[in-house]
Amino acid sequence: MGGKNKQRTKGNLRPSNSGRAAELLAKEQGTVPGFIGFGTSHSDLGYVPAVQGAEDIDSLVDSDFRMVLRKLSKKDVTTKLKAMQEFGIMCTERDTEAVKGVLPYWPRIFCKISLDHDRRVREATQQAFEKLILKVKKHLAPYLKSVMGYWLMAQCDTYPPAALAAKDAFEAAFPPSKQPEAIAFCKEEITTVLQDHLLKETPDTLSDPQTVPEEEREAKFHRVVTCSLLALKRLLCFLPNNELDSLEEKFKSLLSQNKFWKYGKHSVPQVRSAYFELVSALCQHVPQVMKEEAAKVSPSVLLSIDDSDPVVCPALWEAVLYTLTTIEDCWFHVNAKKSVFPKLMAMIREGGRGLAAVIYPYLLPFISKLPQSITEPKLDFFKNFLTSLVTGLSTERTKSSSSECSAVISAFFECLRFIMQQNLGEEEMVQMLINEQLIPLIDTVLKDSGLHRGPMFDHLADTLSSWEAKAHAERAAGAAYNLENVLLSFWRRLSEICTERIRQPAADVKSVLCVSSLVGVLQRPRSSLKLHRKKTAQVRFAINIPEAHKGDEKSMSSEGENSEGSDGGAQSPLSHTSSDLVSPLRKKPLEDLVCKLAEVSISFVNERKSEQHLQFLSTLLDSFSSVRVFNILLSDKQKNVVKAKPLEITKLAEKNPAVKFLYHKLIGWLNDSQKEDGGFLVDILYSALRCCDSGVERKEVLDDLTKEDLKWSSLLQVIEKACSSSDKHALVTPWLKGSILGEKLVALADCLCDKDLEATTSSESHSSEQWSLLRLALSQHVKNDYLIGEVYVGRIIVKLHETLSKTKDLSEAANSDSSVSFVCDVVHSFFSSAGGGLLMPPSEDLLLTLFQLCAQSKERTHLPDFLICKLKNTLLSGVNLLVHQTASTYEQSTFLRLSVLWLKDQVQSSALDNTSLQVLLSAAGDLLGTLVESEDTSLLGVYIGSVMPSDSEWEKMRQALPVQWLHRPLLEGRLSLNYECFKTDFKEQDTKTLPNHLCTSSLLSKMILVAQKKKLVLEDNVLEKIIAELLYSLQWCEELDNPPSFLSGFCGILQKMNITYSNLSVLSETSSLLQLLFDRSRKNGTLWSLIIAKLILSRSISSDEVKPYYKRKESFFPLTEGNLHTIQSLCPFLSKEEKKEFSAQCIPAFLGWTKEDLCSINGAFGHLAIFNSCLQTRSIDDKQLLHGILKIITSWRKQHEDIFLFSCNLSEASPEVLGLNIEIMRFLSLFLKHCAYPLPLADSEWDFIMCSMLAWLETTSENQALYSVPLVQLFACVSFDLACDLCAFFDSITPDIVDNLPVNLISEWKEFFSKGIHSLLLPLLVNAIGENKDLSETSFQNAMLKPMCETLTYISKDQLLSHKLPARLVASQKTNLPEHLQTLLNTLTPLLLFRARPVQIAAYHMLCKLMPELPQHDQDNLRSYGDEEEEAALSPPAALMSLLSTQEELLENVLGCFPVGQIVTVKPLSEDFCYVLGYLLTWKLILTFFKAASSQLRALYSMYLRKTKSLNKLLYHLFRLMPENPTYGETAIEVSSKDPKTFFTEEVQLSIRETATLPYHIPHLACSVYHMTLKDLPAMVRLWWNSSEKRVFNIVDRFTSKYVSNVLSFQEISSVQTSTQLFNGMTVKARATTREVMATYTIEDIVIELIIQLPSNYPLGSITVESGKRIGVAVQQWRNWMLQLSTYLTHQNGSIMEGLALWKNNVDKRFEGVEDCMICFSVIHGFNYSLPKKACRTCKKKFHSACLYKWFTSSNKSTCPLCRETFF
Repeated sequence: MGGKNKQRTKGNLRPSNSGRAAELLAKEQGTVPGFIGFGTSHSDLGYVPAVQGAEDIDSLVDSDFRMVLRKLSKKDVTTKLKAMQEFGIMCTERDTEAVKGVLPYWPRIFCKISLDHDRRVREATQQAFEKLILKVKKHLAPYLKSVMGYWLMAQCDTYPPAALAAKDAFEAAFPPSKQPEAIAFCKEEITTVLQDHLLKETPDTLSDPQTVPEEEREAKFHRVVTCSLLALKRLLCFLPNNELDSLEEKFKSLLSQNKFWKYGKHSVPQVRSAYFELVSALCQHVPQVMKEEAAKVSPSVLLSIDDSDPVVCPALWEAVLYTLTTIEDCWFHVNAKKSVFPKLMAMIREGGRGLAAVIYPYLLPFISKLPQSITEPKLDFFKNFLTSLVTGLSTERTKSSSSECSAVISAFFECLRFIMQQNLGEEEMVQMLINEQLIPLIDTVLKDSGLHRGPMFDHLADTLSSWEAKAHAERAAGAAYNLENVLLSFWRRLSEICTERIRQPAADVKSVLCVSSLVGVLQRPRSSLKLHRKKTAQVRFAINIPEAHKGDEKSMSSEGENSEGSDGGAQSPLSHTSSDLVSPLRKKPLEDLVCKLAEVSISFVNERKSEQHLQFLSTLLDSFSSVRVFNILLSDKQKNVVKAKPLEITKLAEKNPAVKFLYHKLIGWLNDSQKEDGGFLVDILYSALRCCDSGVERKEVLDDLTKEDLKWSSLLQVIEKACSSSDKHALVTPWLKGSILGEKLVALADCLCDKDLEATTSSESHSSEQWSLLRLALSQHVKNDYLIGEVYVGRIIVKLHETLSKTKDLSEAANSDSSVSFVCDVVHSFFSSAGGGLLMPPSEDLLLTLFQLCAQSKERTHLPDFLICKLKNTLLSGVNLLVHQTASTYEQSTFLRLSVLWLKDQVQSSALDNTSLQVLLSAAGDLLGTLVESEDTSLLGVYIGSVMPSDSEWEKMRQALPVQWLHRPLLEGRLSLNYECFKTDFKEQDTKTLPNHLCTSSLLSKMILVAQKKKLVLEDNVLEKIIAELLYSLQWCEELDNPPSFLSGFCGILQKMNITYSNLSVLSETSSLLQLLFDRSRKNGTLWSLIIAKLILSRSISSDEVKPYYKRKESFFPLTEGNLHTIQSLCPFLSKEEKKEFSAQCIPAFLGWTKEDLCSINGAFGHLAIFNSCLQTRSIDDKQLLHGILKIITSWRKQHEDIFLFSCNLSEASPEVLGLNIEIMRFLSLFLKHCAYPLPLADSEWDFIMCSMLAWLETTSENQALYSVPLVQLFACVSFDLACDLCAFFDSITPDIVDNLPVNLISEWKEFFSKGIHSLLLPLLVNAIGENKDLSETSFQNAMLKPMCETLTYISKDQLLSHKLPARLVASQKTNLPEHLQTLLNTLTPLLLFRARPVQIAAYHMLCKLMPELPQHDQDNLRSYGDEEEEAALSPPAALMSLLSTQEELLENVLGCFPVGQIVTVKPLSEDFCYVLGYLLTWKLILTFFKAASSQLRALYSMYLRKTKSLNKLLYHLFRLMPENPTYGETAIEVSSKDPKTFFTEEVQLSIRETATLPYHIPHLACSVYHMTLKDLPAMVRLWWNSSEKRVFNIVDRFTSKYVSNVLSFQEISSVQTSTQLFNGMTVKARATTREVMATYTIEDIVIELIIQLPSNYPLGSITVESGKRIGVAVQQWRNWMLQLSTYLTHQNGSIMEGLALWKNNVDKRFEGVEDCMICFSVIHGFNYSLPKKACRTCKKKFHSACLYKWFTSSNKSTCPLCRETFF
């Protein structure tokens, strides 16, 4: 079976193949099987084209299509979905013929898969079908009948996207006009398919029970049934009437089946809904067939009338109406009173069970179709029906939904009007409708606050209007006044219930206001009512009602509807005069009702002061402000006005009851009321004013009230009401604009602004009301006009302005409590609400004051933060208003002009600090940000141009800048000067005030940055000038040495505000900016030249962009200061050729012979300066040329000796000569660095260089008092540089160079010149730092320290020891050193604490050379520290240790607060940096000293360190300073290397000049000290480590193992391997890979072999000693010796070789006969290396002194450890 290599049956030449089988079958039967499978039913599974060999089939179906069709037969949903999508794509992309080949197989696939369970598959099927249709078009026709039934079902799919896709496919196949024809063509097949689905199919026949779950089978069956029912409906709707006749038999057979009728009671709502839709369609399209089945239709539909499923209800009620219309005898087949009506009544009593909005619109058509026979007795039926409706209104579900409530009320009134119309003459029925239904409903609604009253009142008004119109028609026709009587009855009963509601003393506000609301609605005319009415559910039948029935529907709804629109044409401009349009039948009863209600209300108000009745009266009068009502309100009062009033007012009160009521009652109520109660009283006021005959009368009344009667709160409410309603505003406009109110408001502003709120007697809320009144008066606009007179607005603004102007004179606390906050609120409202009108002049003045307050710091304005924020918002709203004014220009605006002047004054004349400048920039930025929005494009440019200073003003500000910035460029040789220009200094200025140039440039830069949102039009290169000046400011700040903190703050502000060159450069063209910079550089030089260099260096501009500006080299000559500085700044960026061109221009200048020629800028000074700049970059490689220049300089010495400042007083020297000397010295230094080696100089030239150098140094030394003069300071620096370079030259010469030098040169250097240099510099250094103790190395005054200290690092030990410093001895110092050496130590050691780093490093280098010499002096006196002292200790040099104790205190303050292990980063060159640096250098010196000492001395020194615990402190500090990852900076690139460089493998370079590595200086130095400590004091570190807490223990162990142990182990092993130390009788070998040291000790016949193993965390861990060979030694002795060696290696502070030497010495002594100390069992003591010397007089045993001391102190006895006798 299936094996390839199996033997086949005899004669079977080919393997089995299903394709061949199909071929044979075709040949035998004469047919070609298109599909595997039989039958046409969609449920057949075999419908995929077979893969066979028949040629004709292969030609019909493309192989790709065959593959896709096969995939469609799979069960997996994803496979089917992707296959169907692929099929659709193939239908689009393949040619028509290939797609047509699929058509024979498509129907079965479509019929099956269009009913698939997965909705995505069904949707994709319809989409693919559409693509197939679009490709094959009319070729689908032969297959139409087989797919149409399923296609129609797909259009009714319960998944809307699938249904939509099927409809799209159908529309793509047939245009709308052809669709009925297509359906008719397939009607038989469609009906058959749908009937089969409805009658024959079950869940198990539609799906395979074995593979499909039951739930899925049921769902599919329900969906298919639903689709079939809806498809049948769709078929009925599509088919024309003449085609329906042929299907009657089909429908009869369907309707005859009981299974069909059972769908009406199906459990699935979708099925029931589809069923009722189909019933409606059947009634509409085949009524005759339905009439024949009346016995089944009627119960099926009518008995389901209480179905409350939201899906079913719309279809059910449509079916109900169609059933009633189509089947006249439907009531014969059901019992209406027992089966239908109870269900109906129960449902409407429950409010439609949440479906009122759906069901209730059908109720009116339903009752209109009820035959009279079944509604008998009519009265009871309709009474029950309407009562049920009203009951349904009270359910919670109805109350909670406005739509439900509205639907119920709408249905009630529609049915009421219908019943009234049908039974108009029947008195009993009419009385029931009015008295038992309508009036109780109104009463219920008035009582129940939970009900939505609006719809009910509208419907009531609508119903009354309808009845009134019909009553009018009755009267005109002379008919009986039936409706008129109905209306009279209604008004009588309504009056009763309304009065009853109002008469209740406990009536709540809502209840009484509900009555007034009802009365108000009834008062509106019908035309007004329609405008206010909400949309309610319309009564309509379903779409497909026959024409005849549509006519019935109109008659079913109220017949009065058509006649109601006749009186709606007249519209009233004011709602209050609309009572004239109310029907006469309503006018009188309504007015009577109002009067009655008013009378009841006023009695309650008068007797009980009932607030709710007062509110009711307010709303009532708002709708009915008539003289009659006011007369009713005054009926119980006397005729006179209470107060004496002007004659006009008295007359008006006599004439008009409303005015009399106003004065008599209303004013009293208003003055007594609280703020929250005043609103409705003001409404009464307006109602009274409405009764006045003219505006003049109203103005008189209001003016009179304003003067004295009305409180501020009432006045505020009157104006607020006027603003809220155009009708009310129209009533009081003359008064608002009048002088009485205006003057009163001006007086109010005056009062509020002047008085202090704390002292006022009025409450805070009262003042708040007054401010609100002012704000309203200013900010409210009606039709772009002020609410009050414009003149009064201006006066109020002036007053507010005065208040703001006074804030500077008050304290911050006073301002917090002042009226400024209220003023801000008022002004903000004024600006925010202003329309398009122009700002008045007082407003612009106010704006300026606001701007000034916002642009100044809190220190000046004394305003709290919340007020500043308010002021800023107010300002921006005002400026925003200003820029949006149509006619606003710079010239016309006072604010813009004055703000420019003020800004210029602030930055050019005022003293601003950082805070003030930041506030100013922020305010200017906000202002400009608002101006950007102006429609005037030139406004912004004009504003910035106005702030821009003139060229002369800029120049004046630049000259005012302090010139210390020159220090650094001069020292670094970037610029050269030969005149004294240092006039101003920071010390002469305020240390917080920013220079005006910085303020002005930053302000303008901020302005153009803000303005970049809009395209700027700036004339006269303003933009480039601003950028250039900002660059000047920034360069000035950058060049300053040790800038004050406020300048660092200034730069921080600029960064924070994004005021940087990179942001500004994008605004202008680089070429025009560069042109400007070059012009200024060549004219003025100095900072302008440095700016260009800075831009190139920071890569802001490229070198290529600069080239065009110096193309013509000759244009720079003759030299001026500007040209010189420009060339010097460009030098680092010039090519060699360009530098040669400049050099060629310089050569002639060296041939000038007069002194003036040599010293002038255009002479030797300037040209030599250019040469030096070129030489600094090593770009001049013409050595002969440089040698020639040296000879020329030598010749100057002979010709003009007086220009060389040798051993002279510099106070008499001119700046020009100083400048030339400086350049000559620079040239000689550079010449030595770059050109001295290859050039064989003559003796005379070397003599000139060295003698000149020494002579200049002597000048420097003699003129120490003049160092404050910058050029003298520079002279000193350059002379030290020259001396340093000479030292470096001779220090680094190699033997091959010596051969090229003159014979005696080196000896002369060592014996004379070097000694001369250091004999001058060492005292000079001591003197210099003696005067200045707190100056940092970055200060100009200490600039000469760097070269001086660097020179001193070359001093030799002999020169140090032969010093001529004054004696400096301390009386209390214990020392073994000679006086001259102690003086040197005492002089140099304090320098380690000096504030300048160069001094510290120089002191370290000098002391480092002395350290190895010092232990020898202690060694000579070692006997004095003999065995007599127990635990003897010896201090390292006292000068160092006293310094160390001082440093420990300082370090504790700096680092003590950080836990061990937390890495502390020390800021370079800070004070802490110097402390830490000095501390670490001191320890390096101590460790160097320690290393140079002998073993015995080391033991004494280590004991001292242990006692003082200094080493412990050091180790704690080191673990705060060493980095977590001590990788050397350069090895970041070399990560792949096996052994990366770390701070432990690389020696720290203590360079004085190099500052780039300063951030790594302290970490590297700390690592170096730790390395030395572990190497030279391992035992002490081990002791500290073992005694430390667990956290520190782990940190130290982890760090040491990772970074230090390997290095130390390697060094230790290497030292053993390379050791030249020879032991007599002992050989030592080392193995680096295993970290082992083997020692073999041989004496006579004894051989001892020891193996020393270093631990992985060496030297922290214990060193293990293992035994190798052991010959001739007893076991006990062997163990003792191993223990001794282990002890020595663990406890001695030295190397392994030293430990082995100690052990060998011990063993040697043992063999020499020296007995062991019986306490430590060792001959040589482990710590102090002494022999046992203290002997017991009794037992004669000898002990070590230290061991005995420990024995006595620990045991508290003085007996011998062996014999226990008293030890003497």
